[in-house]
Amino acid sequence: MSTTTSHTPSSTPEPEGPAETTTASRPARLIQNEATTEIPVHLLFRDDPDHPAPVPLGPAVVGRRQGTGEQPRFRRPVPAEPRPAPQVDPDLVERPARVLPGSAGVLAGTCGMAGCLAASWWAGVLSPLAVEALRLPEYAGAGLGPAQWAAYAGAGALSLFGFGGLARGRTGRAWVLGLFGRYRGTVRRTGLMWVNPLLLRRRVDVRLRHWRGEPMPAADGNGVALRVVVLVVWRVRDTARATLGVEDHETYLRECVEAALARVPVEPPGSARASVDSATDALTRLVAADAGPVGLEVFSVQPVRVEYAPEVAPAMHRRRIAALDAQHRSSVLTSVVDSVEDTVTRLTMRGLVELDDYERKALVKDLTVAFCAGRGETGQ
Repeated sequence: MSTTTSHTPSSTPEPEGPAETTTASRPARLIQNEATTEIPVHLLFRDDPDHPAPVPLGPAVVGRRQGTGEQPRFRRPVPAEPRPAPQVDPDLVERPARVLPGSAGVLAGTCGMAGCLAASWWAGVLSPLAVEALRLPEYAGAGLGPAQWAAYAGAGALSLFGFGGLARGRTGRAWVLGLFGRYRGTVRRTGLMWVNPLLLRRRVDVRLRHWRGEPMPAADGNGVALRVVVLVVWRVRDTARATLGVEDHETYLRECVEAALARVPVEPPGSARASVDSATDALTRLVAADAGPVGLEVFSVQPVRVEYAPEVAPAMHRRRIAALDAQHRSSVLTSVVDSVEDTVTRLTMRGLVELDDYERKALVKDLTVAFCAGRGETGQ
């Protein structure tokens, strides 16, 4: 009896193709987005393979592929950083300087001149006519010695110091005083006064002033280049900061106006969005904020002339003429249509004519041609 033994092959799982081969060759599969960010998958599920913990990921900027024309799907919002305010030395604040009345300087100078005459009489070098005119007693004189020269030097220094410190203050003008590079105060007094002649004086105009600038570059809301002339009303409020805080406060004010024009859109006259008041308020606010820390008070920055830049002026002029022509044509066509409608309505309602559809269309056509021709001849 022959026994047939059947060998049943064991079910062995076959490889599923190149996927497992690839998996075996690489330790971990990488997820790569359109930019260059790579996140290993095995790191996300390393702690608990059954319940993976969520990994908080911040918003990433997805870049644009070069040459594909794809738009980015998400962009991180970048908050606008505030502009830093101009900083000036907080200790640099205007304060009144110490001055004396002008009579003190006149008295000191007179005393110095009198001392010089007395030293000359003492040395005997004064002429007899001067002695007689001054009614001085007769004196032979001791000659020019060290004592006489010392008296000459002291009296001359007193005279120079007295008369050299005399100054005249005017309304609307001020002096900023400094000694060896140190701020010593500001003089706003008027009239004759005595100021230390050793102090360096810098005159500052503190009156209300108007400055009309030259054409400056600007742009409107669409980015079209303009040339704007502004009128600035300002004055010096703190003479110490205006004189010592910046090199030239007038040049600094001009640069502040240019910076404000670069940030505020100015509309040319005649445009639909033209608003001189809004542009003036915005420019005044920006320039006052920039010029305030250096002691300048700005009251108004108003555009007085706005025109297109030379490189775009011809194109904008043609565009404006085309817009005016289109507007004129539209108004003429509207007027002609209204006139034709009114004429046909009156003829039919008064019973002067009876028209069917074909006759009505012909009449409308003839009246339209006649009205257009008439307006063209009259130039309206």
